[in-house]
Amino acid sequence: MLAELDITNFAIIDHLHLDLAGGLTVLTGETGAGKSIIIDALGVLLGGRASSDLIREGASSARVEGVFTVSPSSAIIALLSELGLSDEEGVLILSRELVRSGRGSIRANGRAIPLSTLQQLGGLLVDIHGQTDHLALLRPADQINILDRYAHLTPQREALELLVRQLRTLRVEIAELSQNEREVARRIDLLQFQIDEVAKAAPQPQEEQELEDRIRMLSNAERLRELTAHIMTALAGDGPRRPSVEELLGGAARSTDELAQLDRSQHEIAVRLTALLNEVQEINRDLRHYLENVERDPQSLQLAIERQELLRSLKRKYGTTLAEVIAYRDEAIAELAALQHRDERRGQLSVKEQQLTGQVAQAATALSQLRRAAAERLAARVQREIHTLNMHGARFTVQIQQRPHPHGLPFPAPADAIESLHEQSLVAFDGSGVDIVEFLVSPNLGESPKPVARIASGGETSRIMLALKSALAEADATATLVFDEVDTGVGGRSGQVIGEKLWSLARFHQVLCITHLPQVAAYGDQHLQIRKAERGGRTTTAIVQLTTGTRDEEIAQMLGGAALSDSTRRAAQDLLSHATFRKQEGLPLPHDA
Repeated sequence: MLAELDITNFAIIDHLHLDLAGGLTVLTGETGAGKSIIIDALGVLLGGRASSDLIREGASSARVEGVFTVSPSSAIIALLSELGLSDEEGVLILSRELVRSGRGSIRANGRAIPLSTLQQLGGLLVDIHGQTDHLALLRPADQINILDRYAHLTPQREALELLVRQLRTLRVEIAELSQNEREVARRIDLLQFQIDEVAKAAPQPQEEQELEDRIRMLSNAERLRELTAHIMTALAGDGPRRPSVEELLGGAARSTDELAQLDRSQHEIAVRLTALLNEVQEINRDLRHYLENVERDPQSLQLAIERQELLRSLKRKYGTTLAEVIAYRDEAIAELAALQHRDERRGQLSVKEQQLTGQVAQAATALSQLRRAAAERLAARVQREIHTLNMHGARFTVQIQQRPHPHGLPFPAPADAIESLHEQSLVAFDGSGVDIVEFLVSPNLGESPKPVARIASGGETSRIMLALKSALAEADATATLVFDEVDTGVGGRSGQVIGEKLWSLARFHQVLCITHLPQVAAYGDQHLQIRKAERGGRTTTAIVQLTTGTRDEEIAQMLGGAALSDSTRRAAQDLLSHATFRKQEGLPLPHDA
């Protein structure tokens, strides 16, 4: 529900803050005071069209912010979690700033989000119903969802969606197996060539480093021999004038042995020196062996370089590492096997497709039958609601049709439904089934029904929306409903009925309503008066929450104009008393036909 709305520098509004309650909130005031501007600002906050023209003259930017409380059971919770916007306190703060020069900003709980995300969130939070087309009930794509929620068909719908996903996955695999034979033959040849090329090279994952080390050694063989000889000479010495390291260490070791015999505290030194002599002797042997094996071998070097280039060629074609090259070979082997056995696999999948198509067709047909039954109940319910709104000649129907498609599902003739499976045609389908649902209305007696979105009269549209909302109150998941001048073209007699219906809707939703009818305003649980005000020589909008006494005055003015009289005051009190009595008595709750 919308708990707070804060508007700054929007159109003629300087600054306006609304604290909103649950139930039915009515907004009244003289024409031009800014009531519809408040709704326009809310529409912008929910992702509606925005431009710099909406920024108050003289200001560089405009800002709209809304604080929403979100129920843990609301469908919006999953979306918030997916977007990383969850709030433990169940609060969602949306803000949108319009900037005269440059791009504005959109934030949700302090985090920047794109317009598309704002529109997703806005569509789940609020429905605005009025002279504009921000109406979920007018969108044919949403009407099938509304009917399914009304009929409590969510489990059947979810089961069907799962079957359809499985069928589509199966058909994609069959289509891939049914490629053009020439293309398949070319693919087989290519895969076989690639497999053979990698297999012939037989790369090993760690081979590159070993090969690089070998090439470095072979390329520097002469220098390695020079360095080794230099080290051996340094250790061996150069004759009597310069004894070897081994000879010097040997003499030292003999002396320390004698030292240790005379002084046992030096035994450790003798042991260490003897170990050092042994290590030098081992080094000498290793260097001699190394020198014997380091030889210039141009042929081996050339072979190593060629092997290195071969491996680089494989990596250019099949992966950035040899491990990836080997993985590519394994995938190619699997794909080749699948292509070579595609006819067998295709036959198996075709059998599964027929079985799954039958299951999808059966589930879609059953769901369609349930929808038709629910559509009749909904149409009858909405029909009664429309008649209570002084549209006695109007007729409401729910049209359910199917669209033929050469690769669709077998579907029986609608008149015979499941019993006439022998009279089948192929129809288009998706995760929702085979039905195209559309709400049709004939506003006047003798006129053919038309889609709700094409009804010309704004007043008729508003009343039909109210009738639909009344019938669908329990099924509608949107927490906040906004009605902008829903009473357009409606007289006082129908006004009371509209007021009762709006208050009845408020049992299931937060309802905000801009109204010019005192009969509607009397049913408000919260009454806000929108006024024009002057600040610094400029017109702006102000808002006042009316109490019992000031509310009498406002409704009296709505009844009789600016010149108040005792009779209009009494009439206003009578309206409020009657509305209070009806609310305390308990209006009939929306129910199925």
